[in-house]
Amino acid sequence: MPLEAPLPALEERVADLNARFKHRSATQVMSHALTDPEIGPLALVSSFGAESVVLLHMVSRVDRSTPVIFLDTQMLFQETLEYQVDVSKKLGLTDVRTIHPDADQVFKRDPDNILHLADTDACCNLRKVEPLANAIAPFDGWITGRKRFQGGKRVDLEFFEIENGRIKVNPLAHWAADDVKDYMINNRLPRHPLVGRGFPSIGCAPCTSAVKPGEDPRAGRWRGAEKSECGIHFVDGKIQRIASSPEQGD
Repeated sequence: MPLEAPLPALEERVADLNARFKHRSATQVMSHALTDPEIGPLALVSSFGAESVVLLHMVSRVDRSTPVIFLDTQMLFQETLEYQVDVSKKLGLTDVRTIHPDADQVFKRDPDNILHLADTDACCNLRKVEPLANAIAPFDGWITGRKRFQGGKRVDLEFFEIENGRIKVNPLAHWAADDVKDYMINNRLPRHPLVGRGFPSIGCAPCTSAVKPGEDPRAGRWRGAEKSECGIHFVDGKIQRIASSPEQGD
């Protein structure tokens, strides 16, 4: 596990980065983040969901050996699993790390794979929160696809921020929804096959349904329940849930 920099020093470093890159492009931010030794080793956490291919493509243009963490909850759509393989091959990514929930914990806490029916938060914790926390532990920071237009606490999102003693990089912070679409079209990037079937936000199969015209893009996630977010963030060492994008991490 990397040594964490003292918080004041880390805050100063992040403030300097944001000042220097205030008017730079997403690709410039990505390139610098992956090559600046003061930032340290980073991983891209990707769900290989509806918009994930944008960051994956950017990473492939800078360094195809960048670690990409793909969390297979063992409840994903088969289309997502196949898309992950296809995109990784197309982009030439050489270090895609597929991680899974701890088998012993799954056997202990969800032996029949029905925990999501009784407690979706507990299921997300078992299959997403815990394995992801373990996966990013060796890195000094990680790259996400969060954007200001997603609203909530993200309206003031910067390119660089601090989370639980690590640097988090948000190359797409200043992008609009159309920027994402245009990038995919201009670079001829493959769409997730479920997008064309009404799934603008793609998670685990049991908890994701198609979205009707006019509905919020996340309406198909945990439909009929108050829950609308599976992403987690660490603040002062504690897990906290906040409003999020359709894709976790990317």
